[in-house]
Amino acid sequence: MASPSPLSARELKARLDAGEPLQLVDVREPMELQLAQLAEPVIHLPLGSSQSWIEQLPALLDPQAPVVVLCHAGVRSWQFGCWLMEAQGYGQVWNLQGGIDAWSVEVDPSVPRY
Repeated sequence: MASPSPLSARELKARLDAGEPLQLVDVREPMELQLAQLAEPVIHLPLGSSQSWIEQLPALLDPQAPVVVLCHAGVRSWQFGCWLMEAQGYGQVWNLQGGIDAWSVEVDPSVPRY
């Protein structure tokens, strides 16, 4: 079973600061995104409304480019990352360990915790 590699909030910050071309995918619901979000641009693919974007996934998310998935605590994003790898054939997938909450604690305290 393919699963995404773990990536800490500090490691993600370092990779972003280095200019790595990462596709950041946030799978939280719109209400959660309003509560707290990264300053970096993200591709918002809320799991609860996957029927609205699933057919367009290859156009929304380049299968050849590295993907970092995030959610609130890292569980939904890990599940989505597994699905991306197993069912959709994405190769380079990382899961933000601890999600946006870890980002708030370890990297950017200005991001609200909820």
